[in-house]
Amino acid sequence: MHQWYLSYNGQQVGPLDHAQAVQRAAANPNGHCWRQGLAEWMPIGKCAELSSSAGLPSVPAPPAAAIRAGADVIDYKIFGSDMQFVEIELDPGESAVAEAGSMMYKETTVKMETIFGDGSAQSQSGGFMDKLLGAGKRIITGESLFTTVFTHIGGSGKAKVAFAAPYPGTIIPLTLSNFGGRIICQKDSFLAAARGVSIGLFFQRKIMTALFGGEGFIMQKLEGDGVVFVHAGGTTVERELAVGERLEVDTGCVVALTGTVQFDVVPVGGVKSMLFGGEGVFLAQLTGPGHVWLQSLPFSRMAGRMFAAAYQKGGSKEEGSVLGGLGGILSGDRGF
Repeated sequence: MHQWYLSYNGQQVGPLDHAQAVQRAAANPNGHCWRQGLAEWMPIGKCAELSSSAGLPSVPAPPAAAIRAGADVIDYKIFGSDMQFVEIELDPGESAVAEAGSMMYKETTVKMETIFGDGSAQSQSGGFMDKLLGAGKRIITGESLFTTVFTHIGGSGKAKVAFAAPYPGTIIPLTLSNFGGRIICQKDSFLAAARGVSIGLFFQRKIMTALFGGEGFIMQKLEGDGVVFVHAGGTTVERELAVGERLEVDTGCVVALTGTVQFDVVPVGGVKSMLFGGEGVFLAQLTGPGHVWLQSLPFSRMAGRMFAAAYQKGGSKEEGSVLGGLGGILSGDRGF
């Protein structure tokens, strides 16, 4: 039997045998569970194995053709630690959708096709104007006009295609059906997904949140029942927020959240903290219930440090060499 782990508000319990896990899940279903073989933590209430009726005879599963009315069901592996990539295995006829330019490699039986929009059924079933509207949504979120669909066109066996993260961090696999069919994420975090996932817009309704929320007025809305891969900078932290529970976070460190989490901004403190605290003027305030994903290294923070350390006229900002630019040349930091 599998060993189970349960998580309640960031506190992990386990390992537990199956009977213990069922008992704890029945006592408190408001958490997440994981066992070896599961791709990710999932809400306890949606885990059939830990339900009170788990010991009853199971009903035979419907044929695969009957349950695949939504997104394609794909297999995958994530490789690496700080510079990760995800390798997706496709059965004949299955497809994955990815951001343009994110492919690392593919096998010859995988056909690559560039399309308007996100490749979901909604964007592809309509006419040209519907596809153009889907592509326009992506432009608003700062993404490319196109996405790329990778389809296994072979007659048998599996074919692999891999997608790489754009900067150091972590790839987070999320099955949307485990989170109510919807995830809200920062506009540049989407990496790839199973075909059938819809990539839309999410507008911040409160003007203060829109202006000072770090991710701006527009975020991405991922909808469907398939697997999506979200990229976060640095190390990721997951938190399950109870009803009314609040968490204050640097605005750039919010990666994704479920649709039930309320996103607001609050002042960081007094005038002195705002001017000299180094944390900006506002913090993101996340209010439960729901699940949130945080990142330790927002790309904007990394880019800012790189810019500060880059060569500028009169010498770099961070270095105090009395020789200025000449000292940098002599030390080998930069060429002529």
